[in-house]
Amino acid sequence: MSMHADAAAERTTPGGRGELRIYLGAAPGVGKTFAMLGEAHRRQSRGCDVVAGVVETHGRIRTAEMLDGIAILPPRTVDYRGASVPELDVDGVLARMPEVVLVDELAHTNTPGSRNAKRWQDVEEFLAAGIDVVSTLNVQHLESLNDVVQRITGVVQRETVPDAIVRAAAQVELVDITPEALRRRLSHGNVYAPEKIDAALSNFFRRGNLTALRELALLWLADQVDAALARYRADNAIKDTWEARERLVVAVTGGPESETLLRRASRIAAKSSAELMVLHVVRGDGLSGVSASHMGKVRTLATALGASVHSVVGDDVPVTLLEFARGVNATQLVIGTSRRSRWARAVDEGIGSTVVQNSGAIDVHMVTHDHASTGVRRLSSPTVRRPVAWIAALAVPAVAAGLISLVDDLLDLGGESALFFIVVLAVSLLGGVAPAILSALFSALLLNFLFTEPRYSLTIAEPDNFVTTVVLLVVAVAVAVLVDAAARRARDARSASQQAELLALFAGSVLRGADLPGLLERVRETYGQRAVAVLRSGHGVVSAVGENPPTSVDDADTAVEVGDEEYALVLAGQRTRATDRRVLTAVANQAVGLIRQSELAAEASTAAAAVESDTLRRALLSAVGHDLRTPLAAVKAAASSLRSEDVTFSPEDTAELLATIEESADQLTALVENLLDSSRLAAGVVRPVSARVFLDEVVHRASASVGPARSRLQVEVGDLSVLADEGLLERVVANLIDNAVRYAPHGEIRVSARVDDDRVRLAVADHGPGIADGSEETVFDAFQRLGDRDTTTGVGLGLSVVRGFVEAMHGTVSTQRTVGGGLTVTVDLPAAS
Repeated sequence: MSMHADAAAERTTPGGRGELRIYLGAAPGVGKTFAMLGEAHRRQSRGCDVVAGVVETHGRIRTAEMLDGIAILPPRTVDYRGASVPELDVDGVLARMPEVVLVDELAHTNTPGSRNAKRWQDVEEFLAAGIDVVSTLNVQHLESLNDVVQRITGVVQRETVPDAIVRAAAQVELVDITPEALRRRLSHGNVYAPEKIDAALSNFFRRGNLTALRELALLWLADQVDAALARYRADNAIKDTWEARERLVVAVTGGPESETLLRRASRIAAKSSAELMVLHVVRGDGLSGVSASHMGKVRTLATALGASVHSVVGDDVPVTLLEFARGVNATQLVIGTSRRSRWARAVDEGIGSTVVQNSGAIDVHMVTHDHASTGVRRLSSPTVRRPVAWIAALAVPAVAAGLISLVDDLLDLGGESALFFIVVLAVSLLGGVAPAILSALFSALLLNFLFTEPRYSLTIAEPDNFVTTVVLLVVAVAVAVLVDAAARRARDARSASQQAELLALFAGSVLRGADLPGLLERVRETYGQRAVAVLRSGHGVVSAVGENPPTSVDDADTAVEVGDEEYALVLAGQRTRATDRRVLTAVANQAVGLIRQSELAAEASTAAAAVESDTLRRALLSAVGHDLRTPLAAVKAAASSLRSEDVTFSPEDTAELLATIEESADQLTALVENLLDSSRLAAGVVRPVSARVFLDEVVHRASASVGPARSRLQVEVGDLSVLADEGLLERVVANLIDNAVRYAPHGEIRVSARVDDDRVRLAVADHGPGIADGSEETVFDAFQRLGDRDTTTGVGLGLSVVRGFVEAMHGTVSTQRTVGGGLTVTVDLPAAS
């Protein structure tokens, strides 16, 4: 077995997937192919088996020189429409099984007949076979940035690569130079041929365009690095803050001070170029509840300041704040100073102090505001009140007994009993029947033992003393029951408030246009879950967010079934509380509503398409029925005349009748061809194959169909060529010339072409009646004849077919007034290199 075969056998073992390295160019010409070839030479010097699968030198001498010494795999020739197109030989690479294969220009559409439709799919095969791949890509070809690049540069990028393919790469290296350096490289002829330099510098390679592309590349790559860091921290359970990037979290309650905090945090974030996140902790103790309108103002302001808004559930605010901050690797935390009074802070240090003490590596900014020290927080948590009540049940009566003993000579038994009543009431107000009973019994014991005759004895000599003990017990129990009932109602109210706030939060997400994944992501974040999914009986996972979402109810930590148990909202992570089930049920119903709304929208779209198709069919039958009869009637009349035995026609008359038949047959042929082309466009089966097409050849063939009117054509296209489908382009030009001949029966028809940057503009101009203002777009609709009622002019499909074919070839078509009167139709197509 050869060395290559041994390496192949080793790499195709289970788990031996290859690695992808991408050189990401900020713009064309920055040197990404050169960098890829440099990487190839470095790997070869280490004894690695490197093969060049496809390398585009674009005629650049230095790039071509870098290929020296690298094994080049011959391309595979694909025959298509009479042309031989070289493409990457996927089978050849898999048979050769090198350690590394160079695949230039990842954003490339393969010629029809190739193994895969896209080059990145070829790369996926190499990686699956265990072959490492080094490739190149320009930032404008990333799918997520395609529309942004189009708005910046004005150039439509037809070739795109899914972001997921690039994000999955083991390494992505940015190749970048300053806009000034790239423009110098371009002007020196190191990027394009001399005849293209001026056009490139004044269009795509403008300094502003290059600066914007450079920023896009840096931001996209920064996001990917950030995501990789987050995955690493999660995989290794790292909770400590790593100050790799400044992130600032501002905690808001939705109260009147929130806008002050948010603006202050925005200024802090701007000074350090930090990412700003707004956190709202939804609590169940009623202390931070806020109306939806107030929180809506905070959300609007956050959006205006470029901050993201997050809501999480947590009763312990300091812990929740710090857990969220550490979870997003925040470096700074902004909180407001306490709204509680100085006396309240003396009893309980508050959220701010607790956060500062436990923040660790996170810097905490305490921001003052006009609403500080204006409120008092009650000691209302049952987890706090109950231990205090048990301690007070023993401590308070004992302290009271000590104080009463100091004034024993001044008080009689009635006064001392009254003081113990106050003690029992005070303990009972803390809540809990059992602590209240303990306090009453202990107080009665102290009263009887210390202050009732005979003293220092547990003997109850007087009935009044027994009644006092019973009354103490009754009062204690009654007050404690009332306090516990009030506390339960308060807890219920707080729980209802929390549920209402959460429901408003999720409902607001839907009203703001959140889709199903967006709603699920909000649930995942709010409840601190690892993953959230919606399951449908018999269909599996409908939608999911997070890592490793549950695929069944049994796999979930929390499951809520709705819709007659057809759907289920499942959560993976920490278990939610039983009180959260009502909110989750409502959210699940919202999710099901979004699913059904999507299904109804799809059904409505299908119904609308059916109605439109039916309308189109009826219009087609009406128009075709009329337009077919005219040439058929002419053919019938001419043929009947020629066959008539009663009339003898002269040679001139016979020739005229035959010409009528031929002209009518041509009209029928053109009508049928346009109908077929229109149906192909409507069915979406037009698949153009781009190749170099010379315009003079196309115009020559297309003009043959206009007969004698050909003498009126003035063709000025030179030797220009475009990147297009030859057959489709011929149909486009034929329709445009035929349209001009029909609507301009007299005068010259001019067919011209010119180069504009990397595009060619082909124009067909006539001196006919032209078109009305505002109808520049309607002329391209089917069955439009601009108000002309001449039934010999066809059903108006010609320009509709023109637009469909041109757009299929990645071009555009537009209309303008001809100077001196008439109509000019301009077709814009990519120039052939």
